Amino acid sequence: MTTPLDVLGEAKYVLLTTFRKDGSPVPTPVWVVRTGDELRVWSNPKAGKIKRIRRDGAVQIAPCSGRGAPRGASIDAVARLLPASDNAPVLAELVRKYGLRAFLSTLGQRYLHAPTAAIGIVLPA
Repeated sequence: MTTPLDVLGEAKYVLLTTFRKDGSPVPTPVWVVRTGDELRVWSNPKAGKIKRIRRDGAVQIAPCSGRGAPRGASIDAVARLLPASDNAPVLAELVRKYGLRAFLSTLGQRYLHAPTAAIGIVLPA
């Protein structure tokens, strides 16, 4: 039986929706990899989604197109910022899943030590 975690972990893109202080949603299409029972994405540490997750980890996540058009129902989840030691493994997993495009996109983060933030997303059981 396929679980939502399986579907989202295999999706090419997921729509990560964070919420502003006033409760309004901010959807962002992101690459995703599955690590155990958790989904992981990466971002610039100064991005708005990082600030919103730092304030409140409540998110919604759904499979989507590269432009953010939902391709399934949203699932409530909890996001947390991972320690810096998890950044390199997340970037390596992204390169493994997405190939050359991810390799080029993450080049600065992997070799120039540019700041990056890894986000762990836990779905409800």
